[in-house]
Parts: sequence; structure tokens; C-alpha cells
Amino acid sequence: MDDLERRIAQACGDEPADLVLRGGRVFDLITGSMIAGDVAIGNDRIVGVGDEYRASRVVDVSGLTLVPGFIDTHLHVESSLVTPHEFDRCVTPRGITTAICDPHEIANVIGLDGIRWFQQASECLLMDLRVQLSSCVPSTAMETSGARIEAVDLQAVMGHPSNIGLAEFMNYPGVIQRDPAALAKLRLFAGGHIDGHCPQLSGRDLSAYVASGIRTEHEATTADEALEKLRKGMRVLIREGSVSKDLAALQPVLTDVTAPYMCLCTDDRNPLDIAEHGHLDHMIRDLIRRGSPVLAVYRAASLSAAEAFGLKDRGLIAPGLRADIVALDSLESCRAHLVLCGGRIVDEAAFAGRRGIQPVGRASVKAPQVRAQNFRCSGNRAETPVIGIVEGKIITRHLIRDIAPRDGDKRPDPARDLARIAVIERHGRNGNIASGFVEGFGIGRGAIASTVCHDHHNIAVVGIDYDDMAMAANRLQQIEGGFVVAAGGNVLAELPLPAAGLMSLDPFETVRDRLVLLRAAARTLGVTLEEPFLQLAFLALPVIPALKITDRGMIDVTRFEIISG
Repeated sequence: MDDLERRIAQACGDEPADLVLRGGRVFDLITGSMIAGDVAIGNDRIVGVGDEYRASRVVDVSGLTLVPGFIDTHLHVESSLVTPHEFDRCVTPRGITTAICDPHEIANVIGLDGIRWFQQASECLLMDLRVQLSSCVPSTAMETSGARIEAVDLQAVMGHPSNIGLAEFMNYPGVIQRDPAALAKLRLFAGGHIDGHCPQLSGRDLSAYVASGIRTEHEATTADEALEKLRKGMRVLIREGSVSKDLAALQPVLTDVTAPYMCLCTDDRNPLDIAEHGHLDHMIRDLIRRGSPVLAVYRAASLSAAEAFGLKDRGLIAPGLRADIVALDSLESCRAHLVLCGGRIVDEAAFAGRRGIQPVGRASVKAPQVRAQNFRCSGNRAETPVIGIVEGKIITRHLIRDIAPRDGDKRPDPARDLARIAVIERHGRNGNIASGFVEGFGIGRGAIASTVCHDHHNIAVVGIDYDDMAMAANRLQQIEGGFVVAAGGNVLAELPLPAAGLMSLDPFETVRDRLVLLRAAARTLGVTLEEPFLQLAFLALPVIPALKITDRGMIDVTRFEIISG
């Protein structure tokens, strides 16, 4: 028998199934009811639900509730700071069986080779990693990246089985202004899936953006923003990352009525946050705790996500669909006791059996050696633009503070929580160094630096002492990128990320433990932010309002222009 005939025979009970889950209850996301009976699996598909089946292997799931595997609808694996293989091992046991990623972090460093590497990795994992094609490399013309990808380049990586469509289209001004390069990418994927990214866009501009064929949005940060985007036909993805925490604001929008058009995503979440709180499982628990209907939450976590991205073969526990199944102790606690991906039980033996791939992007940090004087901020006007951090958000405030120059330099002032921030070009293109001010770190001495610097991934450094800033930035080249905390002329803690300056080659447990040490070291400097490293990284992203900084200078994102400091 071929696969189709065998599947039908197993569903009829004429042939034994390969695997039966027995003793649990299936949470049906169509009717909201519980279904008792066996779940029968043949190869990677469900063949029967609710009846009795024979099988060569029976797994007892008595007392557990079975739900479809969870789908993270938008993330950057690189922001987990580990390789795709380690990301798989970190989150799949929590029930995440499908992840839709945009590899634009690595693409901004090494171009199409980074996308191809992710496509290759997707063939080796237990989870189904879907690799969207990066739409904005770089995100704007106001930054220096290691690569540039145009529509003609994307054609070379189209057609891989992991691809669904075009990843988040961050250059929303380019869409609205009908920029030819932006339109060329949209035309290339016309009729397919195109992910959105349009923070605070509304009115006619939002209509123009949606009219281009873009249908999803993960940048809504208020209920009103989410509702307008829903009304204009967008699917809204509730995001809860390590920095971008929008769940509390959007939770009231998720109801039984809106659930078919809402999904869940993490965007950027590191192993420490995953260890301490969770991944999509954390979002599910929190949404239910805050009062969202249980059925709506689980629909958003799987069925609605599958429908939004055209994944018709998953999202339910039903005959003919992929056997992506999570066995929970309860719907409210969302603690996974057993996970199946494509009919395979997720355990250490399954992880050990995966094929490995070689890392890419080694020795990618090609920054100039910097000295203390590189961080001086000249200017004869006291009135100074300052980036105002909004903790738990990647949006910032555009503040104006009086900072009087002394001896040709506007100095950091920890008493006013005014720290120096600088971005150093690290791709060997031009050696640009730009500096400005940031408020909200709470840093009182020393410096922290990072090559995780969205999306161009140059070196970002924030600090009070220029010598420590230089030490931290220069150390990043020695360790091939990563995070560094320095004070008093010493490196206090560091995390090397040698794969493109973005990912560790160590197990996720090692990265988690190093992040604990980094966070503790940052707190000795006075840093008050819960996640200072990714918060720093997003201060350099010039497509998120209101004030940011790149290697080319301070960026007024509202006006989409470089301004003087």
C-alpha cells in the first residue's frame, strides 16, 4: 500500500496504526468540546480520533488533555542567541511544533548565505521551522549593514519547502511612497503570503499598506491600534518577547469573536526568559490568567495561526492532519508532559538523532579599534535629543534635554540618568561611529556593549565611562561578537556569539547561565532594566518610533530622517 491507502486503512481500523495515544481527552478547537477515546497516528499524520484503535505502540496519556501543537507566527531564531538546533531543543519540549522565522538578522550580516543556512537547518529539526524570505536587508538606507538584498536576489532562494512567503515588510514608508525597490519585492510575492510590520500606522497610510497585499501585523502595541488593523483586514499577532511585551495591552482584544484573526508570537526571546517564564506556553498561561476565553487562546496558539499562514495541514487534532500534539496536565497550566512533532515523540533520543550542520558567519566583526575620544559628543547647543527608553517596549520617546557642553564635549550625567550611546560600524564597510544620549538604563558607571544590534547588527555600546566603552567595544572583536559588561578597566562578564556575532555555538543551557551572569554584572553598574542587552539592541532599529540611533547618526523615525545630535 502507498501512504494514502495505508492511512485510509489505518483510519478504518483495517490496519494497525503506528502509534496510539490512549486515556486522554482531545480539546476540539472547532466546537470547544472534549473528545474521549484514542488518537491514532500513522507515520506523520493523525488517522483517527475518538474511537478505539490497534497499534504497534500505545502511549498512556491518562488524565492529560491533548491540544494541537503551538505555532509561533513570527520570530527571529538568532535573537534566542543560539543556533536553530539548540532553539529546537529549547522550545519544542514546551509544545512549539511550528515556528515561522525571519532570518533577517543573519542576512544583514552575511546576506543570502545566512538565509540558505537557515533553510538547510530547517531540514534537520524536530520542529517544523518555516523560513520566510527577508524583505528588508537593510531595513532602511539610514544604516550600514553587511549585505543588501533586492528582489532579484530573493529569486535565488525562492522555492525551498520551508518557505511560506515574504517576511516582515518593515519599510512601510517605502510601500506608502511607492518606492520601486519595495514594490519589486511585493510584486515578486503577489498572491502569496507577505508579513507586515507597521508600528503606529493608521488611517489612509494603513489602508495603503494593507492594499499592497500585506496581511499580518505583530507591531500593534495598544488595543485601539490592534482593533483598527483588525478592521482593515489584518491578522494581528500578539507579541510577548524579552523586550517587546504587548500581551497585557492586547489581551482584551482577544475574544471568541476575534480569535480566528489573532495569533501568538514571541519575535525576540532569549533562553533566560524562556527558562524563567516560558515561550508560547507562558503566553497561553498569562492570557488565560488575565481572563481571555480558553478556547480563544488555544485557537490563537494553533488553529488561527495555521489558517493565517496557509498551513492547512495542521492546527487541529483531526484525521489527515499532521500529528503535532501536546499533552497537557490542564489547559490553564499549559505544562507539556508529552510532545509529538509530525508523529515523532520529542525526547532526547529524537534530538540526538538529528543531522547537524556547520556554523556560518565566523570572524564577522571587522570594526575599527576605538578609543575613549571616539565617544565625545560635540555641539554648542545645550538642547539635545535623547532616546527615552520605554521598558517592555521597543518603541522609544523622543526627548529633549539640556546638556551643556564642557570642553567641547557633552558629558554623560548619571545623576540625571543620561548615558552615552554609540553605534560602531562592524562590517568593514566604512568605520562609521555615531554617538548620542539615552535615558532609562539607570547605569551609573562602566559600559555594556553588543553586536546584537537590530537589524544592521553593528556594535552598540552604552555607558558612562569612555574608557570602559572602548574596552567593551574592542573586546567584541576579540570574541567574534556577543555581549560584554565592563567597568573600572575590567571585563566583568561576557557572552561570545561567534556565529555572525549573533549566535552561540554552545548549548542553550550554557547561554542561559551566561545571561544570568551578564544580567548580574549589569546590575552592579546600576542598570535597572530587566533585559538591558536586547533593550540596547532595539535602540538602533530605525523603523520603530520615535528616536533611534544607527552608525549614521540619530534617527527621527517619525520623520524617517537623520538628525544632528
